[in-house]
Amino acid sequence: MKLVFAVISMFFFMSCSSQGKKEIVGETDFQKKMNAKFKDASTSPLTKKGLKKFNGLDFFPVNAKYKVKAKLIKTPDGQTFNFPTTTDRIAVYRKYGEIHFTIDGKDLKLNLYKNQLPTFGYETHLFLPFLDKTNGSTSYGGGRFIDVLTTDELKDGTMEIDFNKAYNPYCAYSDRYSCPITPKENYLDIEVKAGVMAYKK
Repeated sequence: MKLVFAVISMFFFMSCSSQGKKEIVGETDFQKKMNAKFKDASTSPLTKKGLKKFNGLDFFPVNAKYKVKAKLIKTPDGQTFNFPTTTDRIAVYRKYGEIHFTIDGKDLKLNLYKNQLPTFGYETHLFLPFLDKTNGSTSYGGGRFIDVLTTDELKDGTMEIDFNKAYNPYCAYSDRYSCPITPKENYLDIEVKAGVMAYKK
């Protein structure tokens, strides 16, 4: 009888503990990963006030048309320049190349940039910022970013770009961050209803 009581008590304790923890929400691995990062105080860009209220980021519905196959045209002679940021911090980049792709029958182009002073572990990372017609309404006014790696290029000179994985710079969540400013040349004359939406403070 004591054994049965002990098992029941343990099950009750475990059930109560699991109910106290909020499940990480999200439709895709990307969304769940983003929400887990924002929920964790050690990795979240949110303020203390924002963290207390956080229940999950808002995302546009996942749409396959925003997952595109882009042609990469490299610019090996691209000049190094100081990339403007939201603070006095100097970010040194060079134009790595251009990606050409199509969405809804419209030919589009974005520039890819490479940090010339990357932190350890980010040597293969490329910077892909973009602006579009949703900025300032349903998405962050300063544009969004997509993670791209030099190793993403395939043998045929193409790479997959998934706008469903577009995210906001940390400056969208707190003034304590210094973020690169998306250049106007990376403006897409369409609505990109994909990825993370505007953050409601």
